Amino acid sequence: MKKPYYIDYPQEPFEGHMHKYRCVYCKVETTIINGQLEGHLPSCEYRVKLEDAGYDATGFSEKLVSHDSDDFD
Repeated sequence: MKKPYYIDYPQEPFEGHMHKYRCVYCKVETTIINGQLEGHLPSCEYRVKLEDAGYDATGFSEKLVSHDSDDFD
């Protein structure tokens, strides 16, 4: 299974920073995680739980494609 974004993990703020957050489990900053399961450390409790449930952490298998009118004859 694959979700477009994985943003339902618990987060905590960095001390001394107003707008900087990280995963409660693996302590990786949210801007590094960027909504991707593979952004969490392989040992992260959140990631392990979702992988055990059948979610995929290998990145998007589908690519978003944009076509302009110039792309066609």
